[in-house]
Amino acid sequence: MEVTKSRNFANGIVHALETHDGYPIEVTDTWLPYYTKDAVGRKQNALKACELGSRHDRWMIGVSVMSGCPIGCKFCATGKLKKWRKLNQFEILEQILFVLEGNIETDPWESKELKINYTRMGEPFLNIEAVRKSIEAMRVFTHGEKIHHYISTIGIKGSDFSWIKDNITLQLSVHSLDEKRRKDLIPYKNLMSLEELGQIRTKSKLKTTVNLTLVDEADFDIEKLKEYFDPKHFFIKLSPINTNIISENNELGEGIIEQRNLL
Repeated sequence: MEVTKSRNFANGIVHALETHDGYPIEVTDTWLPYYTKDAVGRKQNALKACELGSRHDRWMIGVSVMSGCPIGCKFCATGKLKKWRKLNQFEILEQILFVLEGNIETDPWESKELKINYTRMGEPFLNIEAVRKSIEAMRVFTHGEKIHHYISTIGIKGSDFSWIKDNITLQLSVHSLDEKRRKDLIPYKNLMSLEELGQIRTKSKLKTTVNLTLVDEADFDIEKLKEYFDPKHFFIKLSPINTNIISENNELGEGIIEQRNLL
């Protein structure tokens, strides 16, 4: 893979790469203080005095599982790409090695947490065999069990979640608690219902995350949240809209979460 451009921000770097056949992908190299891992216990994920931490604390590598994406979420910049394809397990692993090899001064096994986020381009459960093979390949590394794998999904009907256990954690990208609105924001025909998502149980060491990027107040309904997502099994995360050409074209504005991701 070749680097086409990179952009630095407060606690990391995003790299635009290109596959051997000319498809663009993104990979991120970010970090946070280790105390942010206990968002459940702290009941929030705010930084203390804008403390950013380092790769020795929580080192997070965000990989793409596709170039582009067929879903077409109405606030996702990936939708600006006119074509897409799945990445194989070697292309997923190559992104991880790209970040590690670019930071040879930092021993990943000395970091308090090394986390692989399958959250950049593409829907992981539409390419789940490649994701699973890449995770399995990482088990051959020394301390491979120490790696935390964080897999995000919109909830594809027929998905198998039985293998999500131990150091693998699931995130459900829900975005609205109104079913009609949710299907408008995530225009995929085989979308699991909120009720079905609430029945998911994993054997992960951590709770399943319910991620809500809220466009307006009508997207949040505390009664539905309590009805479908038992706090014994789910952790709620509220995310801002990072405005881009796709969200602007769909007139989504900036959402109701005032905090912004670090720039």
